[in-house]
Amino acid sequence: MSDWRRALVIGCLFSLGAASAAVPKPKSAPADTIIVHGKVYTVNAQKPWAEALAIRGDKIVAVGSNREIERFRGRGTRVIDARGHLVLPGFTDCHIHFLSGSLALGQVNLEGARTVAEIQQRVKDYAASHPGRGWILGRGWTYPVFGQAALPHKKFLDEILADRPALLEGFDGHTYWANSRALAKAGITRDTPDPPNGQIVRDSETGEPTGALKEAASELIERVVPKPTRAEKLAALQQGIAEANRNGLVRVHSAGGDFEEFELYDELRGGGALTVRMYIAYFLNPPALKPETIETIEEARRRFNDEWLSAGAVKTMLDGVVESHTAAMLAPYADDRSVSGKMFWEADKYKQSVAELNRRGFQIFTHAIGDAAVRLALDAYEQAPQANGSRDARPRIEHIETISSADISRFGRLGVIASFQPLHAYPDEDTLNVWVRNVGPERETRAFAWRSVASGGGRLAFGSDWPVVTLNPWAGLQNAVTRQDVQGLPPGGWVPEQRLRMAEAIEAYTLGAAIAGRREKTEGSIEPGKLADLVIVSQNLFEIDPHAVRRTTVLLTMVGGKTVYQASCWASRGAAQPEATR
Repeated sequence: MSDWRRALVIGCLFSLGAASAAVPKPKSAPADTIIVHGKVYTVNAQKPWAEALAIRGDKIVAVGSNREIERFRGRGTRVIDARGHLVLPGFTDCHIHFLSGSLALGQVNLEGARTVAEIQQRVKDYAASHPGRGWILGRGWTYPVFGQAALPHKKFLDEILADRPALLEGFDGHTYWANSRALAKAGITRDTPDPPNGQIVRDSETGEPTGALKEAASELIERVVPKPTRAEKLAALQQGIAEANRNGLVRVHSAGGDFEEFELYDELRGGGALTVRMYIAYFLNPPALKPETIETIEEARRRFNDEWLSAGAVKTMLDGVVESHTAAMLAPYADDRSVSGKMFWEADKYKQSVAELNRRGFQIFTHAIGDAAVRLALDAYEQAPQANGSRDARPRIEHIETISSADISRFGRLGVIASFQPLHAYPDEDTLNVWVRNVGPERETRAFAWRSVASGGGRLAFGSDWPVVTLNPWAGLQNAVTRQDVQGLPPGGWVPEQRLRMAEAIEAYTLGAAIAGRREKTEGSIEPGKLADLVIVSQNLFEIDPHAVRRTTVLLTMVGGKTVYQASCWASRGAAQPEATR
């Protein structure tokens, strides 16, 4: 039995004892808040359903029936009448780039654009509403827009932006699109060499850059893009936090781009504006783990290690993505047998880095999309405790879009967390026409293998990869149980054997997420002693058509016993009142 599973069993036994004492004698101190008349799904296997709960300070003190929880009502107790709505543990997004997503809220949004003309119109409209000669930044275009080539060209931007530089990020964050003005500002010409782990896409006849930049090649332009000011970052983060709370998120696991902003998050916390708990990973680039890097992440762990802001994780990337043939495969791509992707790390140096981080007790997140990258990550995770001794490491693999059948059971056996993003498997044109074409039919049978990994004893943790897709977990939840688009296609679902049941999908965003962040003793379920992080939602997810799950709205989000979001319709109905005013 892996260490985290042993800890969970002990925790369940503890919670059983706590549950038996969940309703104290009537003379117990009153609760600060009670929630009554709800359908409370606790995600506690020993007591999955309840009607009500009581909160004192930032923790849950009791879970039970309406009658039992009435004993906690005092003159000053705030009473929230859930009116029969579903109450859930607050959701955690286990893979997010929070500052990037927050900044993207103020940039040109290309999500859902289906043609080059539609992209051009959105860019023109944005440029008109943001006049001047500054950079046009945005994201969200998809590969199928550009036909068989599946890559953008600078000419489409040059037609509408001759005098302003533009850099537009693909939806997956792995390919960028620049116009001629941006290429010139960065000094990128036909003679510019490809950087390590990156490619400047070039015209096959002239050798001139086409404007498409794969992987690390984007850094050649990003280094000349003006950086947002501190004030701009703070404003964006506050907008992002509000968006997270509105969607029912109470915690996020940052997988890159936020480690350098700990001071900003700490400033928000000091001002009472941080209403999402943050677990932030350091982003480790190849080729090696350096001593100065170790000291940087050690110092962050010493400074930030509480329930609101915590370091202690390191994220790295082994490969790219399937769509641009940069994910590392065990066999060549089906549509181009000349390529099989490339590892960003040398295998030995990656394994050495993993072993050292494991020795120091850091949790490791590894981006691995191709089946070869997934295998290397599992190999490194298996070898690390052999060198360092057994420990509750809970290493994670992020994405796992393809996997060899031989490696599926290793997640459970090794105690490796499978961190998936359900909307990455959304069966749209990109997935069914580009992704499937590239991997071929045999590998498609193991696409985003949620059910297989879970059936093999692996622990699932769900997130979004925002801003790659929306941080709205209800859309992700729907895809986890249907694997169909909003029109209900394809019939029966895409690779339907990998679908999950509703309870399993909810757990991956709650208790599974808490386990993935090493916090299941204090978070992830509605149990006495755990943090009062919860949501009340508009629909009972267990009773509705699963194709309607994405229409779920959050009525109330609570973090640490405090309401951080209320829908206007909920607030206007007087859902919460102190007992003294009733």
